Amino acid sequence: MVIKKFRKQKVKKNISAIISQRILVLALVIVGCFTVIVGRLFTIQIIQHDSYVEKKDDYTSIRQYVSAPRGEIYDCNGKVLAKTVVSHNITYTSPQNMGIDDYLLYAQRIVEVFGLNEDELTDRDKKEAFITYRTLNFDYGDEKYAGNDLLTDKEKEQYLNGSWGSSAESVRYGLLYNRIKESNLKEMSDTELKVCVIYQRMIANASTGQENVVLEDVDDDSVSYLVEHKTEFPGFDVDFGGWKREYPYGESLSDVLGSVSTSTQGLPENYYDYYIQKGFQPNASVGKSGLEFQYNDLLAGTSEESIITYDSNGLAHKEVVRSAVKGYDIHLSIDIDLQQTLDETLKSVLQEYGGTERRENFQSLFMCMMNPNDGSMLALSGYQKDLDSKEMTYYASGNYTSLVNPGSSIKGATVYMGLMEGVIQPGEVIVDKVMNIAGKEFASYKDHGPVNDITALQVSSNVYMFNIAIRLANGVYTEGKPLQVNDVPGTLNLMRNYYTSFGLGNVTGIDVPGEVAGYQSVNVLAGMLLNYSIGQYDMYTPVQLLEYISTIATTGYTYKPRFYSYATEVNSTQVVETYEVELRNKLDEPKSAEYLNRVQQGFRACVSEGYCGKGLSEMTPSVAGKTGTAEVGDWTTAAFVGYAPYENPKVSFACVAPTSSINTQDVSENICTDTVTKRVLEKYFQLYPQ
Repeated sequence: MVIKKFRKQKVKKNISAIISQRILVLALVIVGCFTVIVGRLFTIQIIQHDSYVEKKDDYTSIRQYVSAPRGEIYDCNGKVLAKTVVSHNITYTSPQNMGIDDYLLYAQRIVEVFGLNEDELTDRDKKEAFITYRTLNFDYGDEKYAGNDLLTDKEKEQYLNGSWGSSAESVRYGLLYNRIKESNLKEMSDTELKVCVIYQRMIANASTGQENVVLEDVDDDSVSYLVEHKTEFPGFDVDFGGWKREYPYGESLSDVLGSVSTSTQGLPENYYDYYIQKGFQPNASVGKSGLEFQYNDLLAGTSEESIITYDSNGLAHKEVVRSAVKGYDIHLSIDIDLQQTLDETLKSVLQEYGGTERRENFQSLFMCMMNPNDGSMLALSGYQKDLDSKEMTYYASGNYTSLVNPGSSIKGATVYMGLMEGVIQPGEVIVDKVMNIAGKEFASYKDHGPVNDITALQVSSNVYMFNIAIRLANGVYTEGKPLQVNDVPGTLNLMRNYYTSFGLGNVTGIDVPGEVAGYQSVNVLAGMLLNYSIGQYDMYTPVQLLEYISTIATTGYTYKPRFYSYATEVNSTQVVETYEVELRNKLDEPKSAEYLNRVQQGFRACVSEGYCGKGLSEMTPSVAGKTGTAEVGDWTTAAFVGYAPYENPKVSFACVAPTSSINTQDVSENICTDTVTKRVLEKYFQLYPQ
């Protein structure tokens, strides 16, 4: 009994000890948990307080970005070609809980109070307004809702069943844009059109809370009125830091400089994804074309960043956390004084001669100039003329976006090729007389008699070039018989390899969007070898002809043409980036310099002996060059490529006048040599005395 009692007491003590231990452990766990919680609270509220406040702000506020003022574009002498000027804009940041009726109410109020110039609206503005008008004024089930009546039944079905995927809205809008006609736009009154435009601008970024510009470049009276009556226009404000782009020299170089999207346009549709990937906001003002697009990253600067929060009334409040930094200024190699002379010359010549007797199809004219020693563009211009209305259209970009027939201007490459391949020898004489191939005559514009490689270029002998082509192909010419050539395609490829080494037929890489490569004919008849040798086969851009003549001028160096020279900090001379001259090709085979020198002598003789226009033969400094006349159906395209001074070239040029004369024995004078080039070179030497 005593033993049992002892055992019971022992068990009770063990149980008590276990319970005490468990209570102790539990207490320690609780204390540990409280310690962790207190530590965590201390960390959150004291140590990481600022970090969590930032996170809270991120979750409860919106980041808003406004484009910085754009950098300016200068010519080589510091004259402003594209400048940024102050523009006061009326902006809108949507308050919370806005409905369709609210947006419409304030859109109407904006139009009533501030107005909207319909002349400044683009076709896109009007067509978007039409879609908005149809959306607001018709029920969802109505066939006219959102302009859906302009879609076919099949297109509607594809849109509704998701066949167009994630791009359904873009596809639908694209179809509607192409089908909305002027008659559709007349469904809206002038006031309804303007209200729909403002409405569209107000809601463009409503879901993201981004600021939208609804009216650009408003006058001081409008600014004052909005500031004084701001409570009547919730969400609207005046952006005093707004800007707009101006081009002081008007149409001069306009299509090469390009353009910038306005604040109301935002990212251009065709470059939308490109700019989004670069981090630009949908409402950003960016380069749309030309050099404005090419160098947008330098010009755009750093946008202003703000935090938008909303008060109890749902109104947005803006706090700037990063000020805008203006973009860099960029400096071009263009000389605007030379450019304006070139523009005035081409315009006046085309106006005077385009569509006249024997020039009935003369409707475009191009010329470009550069420093052949580094590829820097000095000037380029172009015009097109509507022969019916006589209206003139500026087209300087045509120098790298349009193709022309070069004619005899490329004979320098043919002679160089013949010398390099050893099918002719320096000074070798060939008699220039009519060749009869299978009963068809091939000749120069007249029989020149005995000519060598230099005099063949001087007088522009076709026959000399024909013989080079036939010899290259290991062909046999027998008077009256078909031309015997074994490998026409192989010979054409050999000839192309030589021509492309001068830049002909290749994209030059000029630093502006839209450049085209060239056109390669696919006709492989033996006679095409003869045509190719005199520039009657492939087609090139004027800038490619410029690169070709520059390669001859520099005795074999081909530089990438470019406009951009360097960039500087805003309002500063501090250079932040400089263009590095790029050598694209060098003709440095043995004998290259010797043979190019013979081509140079031929080009100089062409000018000095009056075969390239009498007005240039006595010009000082001396000029070297080569004319070209290409047969284009019933018309003749005139060309002239050259450089100066002959002894130490500083400028090269290419002038082309497509279909500028009839194609008969009564052909008109080469408009480039007789009328254009001398005027422009005189201006160049006035600006740059040698």
